[in-house]
Amino acid sequence: MSKKLNVAVVFGGRSGEHEVSVMSARSVVENLDREKYNVIPLYVSRDGQWLPPAQAEAQLGGGDVKALKTAGFDADQSLALVPGVGSTPGRWQGANIQLDQIDIIFPVVHGTYGEDGTLQGMMEMADIPYVGAGVLASALGMDKALMKAVCEQAGIPVLPAFTLTRAHWEATQGSGREELLEQIEKTASYPAFVKPCNLGSSVGISKVRNREELRKGIDEAARFDRKILIEKGLESPREIELSVLGNDHPEVSLPGEIIHGGDFYDYQTKYFETQGQQTQIPAHLTEEQTQKLQELAIKTFLTLDLNGLSRVDFLLDAKGDESIYLNEVNTMPGFTPISMYSMMWKASGRPYHQLLDELIQLGLERHRDRTRNQTTPV
Repeated sequence: MSKKLNVAVVFGGRSGEHEVSVMSARSVVENLDREKYNVIPLYVSRDGQWLPPAQAEAQLGGGDVKALKTAGFDADQSLALVPGVGSTPGRWQGANIQLDQIDIIFPVVHGTYGEDGTLQGMMEMADIPYVGAGVLASALGMDKALMKAVCEQAGIPVLPAFTLTRAHWEATQGSGREELLEQIEKTASYPAFVKPCNLGSSVGISKVRNREELRKGIDEAARFDRKILIEKGLESPREIELSVLGNDHPEVSLPGEIIHGGDFYDYQTKYFETQGQQTQIPAHLTEEQTQKLQELAIKTFLTLDLNGLSRVDFLLDAKGDESIYLNEVNTMPGFTPISMYSMMWKASGRPYHQLLDELIQLGLERHRDRTRNQTTPV
């Protein structure tokens, strides 16, 4: 029998999606095959402290995610990553603990400081294989404005949008602010969506229909990020999602649709006020629409040079001409068995445990490919 892989499941983190990360990690840890893997959970607190398996397991079994202690742990419990030397990968150790060598990391950290390329950069420097997209692709996938600019350049349809920095917004007052708001309205019109550029799970997003709501929406988004996207909204959009899996030759799932009772699919509606939600997999679409969406999802995945997994979300203009627009990509989407990413693959013939196996193999494959790069001159 082949040696078991040591798989570190990293979760928690410093973003507004901390609770979602814990929920995803509980499912991943529970469903990894113990005959194939030694599972090593690592928890990152809200204040950035890395905690060893004993504390991580307490978080995983700690009941209501909103009631967990998420910061202020004893300093002597902290782990630090010791960089690798030569062909020896890095490893985590603390004052009284040194972890076994990690074969691959499964980073179930959503949002900033996890899904945005920062965690990926640390793993690249330590030369530890990991599941999911690399540094640049993760950063592009997280930054909604840059992601849309790159995809638009590749011919993928996106809605008109205005990008604004928090510093510019706060520095512009009086008549200058009114002129700025007028510029935004000319680009995005109403209704519009105001979003933090670098956050997921619909945290900090507002739907606005007039100038006063626009002001409040920008203030709200500015609480979460230094860069804000104000994007044209559709009166009656259908939200269609697709799951993509692979590296250089990705595959795409059947499309799914979430039908919800809220004005839009915000953070509370997604994760904590789910009563009345319906998921339709496959989504009710024509064969031509399904094919177009699948082609656009693959094109988006390749354009952004993604790896491993991504959920690619589109808007379909239901009250207009049924045009399709790229909404966002999620390079580490919610990952419970009832998350859309997993459910769309289950409907397409891939059960949850198989997804986990394939993602680990894809991470190892990407690392092997990367090690082929020559690092010294000829």
